[in-house]
Amino acid sequence: MTLPDETEITHSDIHVVDGVESISVYIERPVDGGFASAYCSLPSYEWSDVTGFSPEDMEQFEDIIRKGSHLIYKFARQGGFGNAANF
Repeated sequence: MTLPDETEITHSDIHVVDGVESISVYIERPVDGGFASAYCSLPSYEWSDVTGFSPEDMEQFEDIIRKGSHLIYKFARQGGFGNAANF
């Protein structure tokens, strides 16, 4: 998924950890000299390796992921955001 400001949100395949389906969500935005980035683990919503994003950015991303987590899981089962038009 690409947001209007060129932020990219992608996700991993589903992996099962201790019987729980988990997904890693990756967020990246181009900035001068590199990328701002952050990683979120579902279903715990734990953030890691956050660099270059403001607290307001992170609130927006948390909202997007929480509201869309059911779709992220659905797309991960079906091959990703790129296949969203198939639903």
